[in-house]
Amino acid sequence: MKKFIALVVLVFVSASSMLYAQDRKAEREADRARARAAEQAEGMVEYQQAVQALKNKQFVLEANQVIFRNGQSCFVTSNTNFVMVNGDKGTVQIAFNTPYPGPNGIGGITVDGTVSDMTMNTDKRGNVNCSYSIQGIGISAQVFISLTNGGNNAQVQVNPNFNSNTMTLSGNLVPLDQSDVFKGRTW
Repeated sequence: MKKFIALVVLVFVSASSMLYAQDRKAEREADRARARAAEQAEGMVEYQQAVQALKNKQFVLEANQVIFRNGQSCFVTSNTNFVMVNGDKGTVQIAFNTPYPGPNGIGGITVDGTVSDMTMNTDKRGNVNCSYSIQGIGISAQVFISLTNGGNNAQVQVNPNFNSNTMTLSGNLVPLDQSDVFKGRTW
């Protein structure tokens, strides 16, 4: 009889531990689902702010990666590598971490110009494409921006009009008033 009681207790203990393990697994899955939902909601807020900034012509793409025309890429600091539009004025700045100051004083080049012919459209997936021309003393280029739906991740392709040194910057598109970029000396 003692063996039977011990067996019944053992069955109850193992059944309760299995139920506890299933409850913990369901709780972890629910936590993950809540975290994903919160992340998606935050991404949508960032996306809406980025789209509004594009419409207002008050935005900065803070780049964390630069991709050259030959496919090589390098990771860069986002507060010194950016494309900015403030109304009808625009700036493109590229600054690498080198021991040489470069024309802008921070290891690269900074060019200002006047923005014109800005167009913007949204595809059926919600991705926003924007293009404009920028013309100045140190720059004459076409700029193409692709903002991915669901966040503020974007790519900017800068196509100079006088050469084929196309450059792509990848990073986050933020409203101008939320940006913390450092602008070097203009060339």
